[in-house]
Amino acid sequence: MSNNPEIKHITMPKLYRYFYLISGFLLVAIGVIGIFLPVLPTTIFLILASACFVKSSPKANDWLRNHRILGMYVKNYQDKAGLTLRAKIFNIAFLWIMILLSAFYLTNEFYIKIILIAIAAGVTLHILMIKTKIQ
Repeated sequence: MSNNPEIKHITMPKLYRYFYLISGFLLVAIGVIGIFLPVLPTTIFLILASACFVKSSPKANDWLRNHRILGMYVKNYQDKAGLTLRAKIFNIAFLWIMILLSAFYLTNEFYIKIILIAIAAGVTLHILMIKTKIQ
């Protein structure tokens, strides 16, 4: 172990950087789809995308964190700032509307309806446990 306070920058092979960059954009796409599909969690995919961008392209990570719509998901979670009360209400209302529409119009299987409602209850509990940010 060296006493040199200088931190060495380890360069990653280009192939790995491209892999992380492409993975990051795929995760962003899945996260965007998750905005409209209540079963896909948006935030975790965007956080994973940010992690990929950190390893591949700081410019792409800055783009994601500063994006007008997607940036709030990443920033609030990574900075542990919390969600505004308005965002909590919107997320929970949208979640339940989409889950109930899915449960009662897209399936006739009772066990799938129960699973969807259980998922909605779990996500609602998670959202309520997140710190409420004062605007």
